[in-house]
Amino acid sequence: MTALNEDMARYRLSRAHETLDAAQILAANHQWHSCVNRLYYACFYAVSAWLIQHGLSSPKHTGVRSLFNIYLVK
Repeated sequence: MTALNEDMARYRLSRAHETLDAAQILAANHQWHSCVNRLYYACFYAVSAWLIQHGLSSPKHTGVRSLFNIYLVK
């Protein structure tokens, strides 16, 4: 993995943690719609980080979900 990919994966994982923290704050305030939105993005960022670490990526959400299903869910 290149240094750029390593930095990008680290950044995406950091975004995943930050977004999960936001979801927890929203849940504590019973803001369920926004909470679910933040949970989706936390997962999206985490999966994107994993894909980057394995030399895969997609610029679209549908592509990330498809790669997730192919390589992680099977």
